[in-house]
Amino acid sequence: MEPLRVLELYSGIGGMHHALRESCIPAQVVAAVDVNTVANEVYKYNFPHTQLLAKTIEILMEFPQTEYEYTQKCAVDAENKIKKKKTESSICFDSSKQCSGKDAILFKLETAEEIQRKHKQDSDLSVQMLKDFLEDDIDTNQYILPPKSLLRYALLLDIVKPTCRRSTCFTKGYGSYIEGTGSVLQTAEDVQIETIYKSLTNLPQEDKITKLSMLKLRYFTPKEIANLLGFPPEFGMWDLCKPQFSFIDILKIH
Repeated sequence: MEPLRVLELYSGIGGMHHALRESCIPAQVVAAVDVNTVANEVYKYNFPHTQLLAKTIEILMEFPQTEYEYTQKCAVDAENKIKKKKTESSICFDSSKQCSGKDAILFKLETAEEIQRKHKQDSDLSVQMLKDFLEDDIDTNQYILPPKSLLRYALLLDIVKPTCRRSTCFTKGYGSYIEGTGSVLQTAEDVQIETIYKSLTNLPQEDKITKLSMLKLRYFTPKEIANLLGFPPEFGMWDLCKPQFSFIDILKIH
C-alpha cells in the first residue's frame, strides 16, 4: 500500500498531523492550510518540512468573489453576535430568587444536580487528576484572573482544583472571554469555595474582590491545555502565547 497523500485543512498547530504520525498509518502531509498567523508559527516550528499555506479555503477553491464576500460577512456577523452577548452579561449576587428541588441554586448559580454531576466525575478513578497535566515551577502570576473579571463573572466561572478529574471544554475564546470558554484553576486548595461564595451577598465591591481573591483563581497555561489535549511533551513554542491574547489561537485543532 502506497503512503496516503494528505492535505491538512484548518491545520491550526498541527493536532491532526501529530495524530496521524502517532497512528503509524503510512502517510505524508503534502500541505497544510490555515489563516491564523500565530498558529502557523507553531505549526512551522513543529513540522518544518511541511508546506504551509496561509490561505482561506474559499480562495483555494476559487469560489466567485461575491459568494466569498457573503461567506466572510456571515462569519463576521456571527462573531459579532457572540461578542455582544458576552459584553451584555450582568451578574447579581442576590440569592433571594432561588427555587426549590433539583433546580435550586445552592451557590455560584449551580444547582444541586449540577454539583452532584461534577462530584461523580471527580470520583471516577479511571480518569487522571488535573495535577498530572499542570506545569511545575513556573510563574503563574500572569495567568491570575484580574479583579474586574472576578467581580463581573464570579457566578459563571467553572472552577476546578488540581485534584479534580474534570474540566469544561476549552474554546477559542479562552483568555479573552469568561463564560463557557473553559475552566479556571483554584490554586488555594485549602479555601472552601462554598464558604467564599455564600459570603458575597450584600458585601461592597472591594470586599467581594478580597473574598474571591482568596481562591487564587488562574487560567490554565497554554502548555497545560496542550497536555490535556494530548499533545506530546516535546511539542513546543508556547512562548508565543500571552495572557491578553486568545490561548486557543495557539491550541486550536480541527
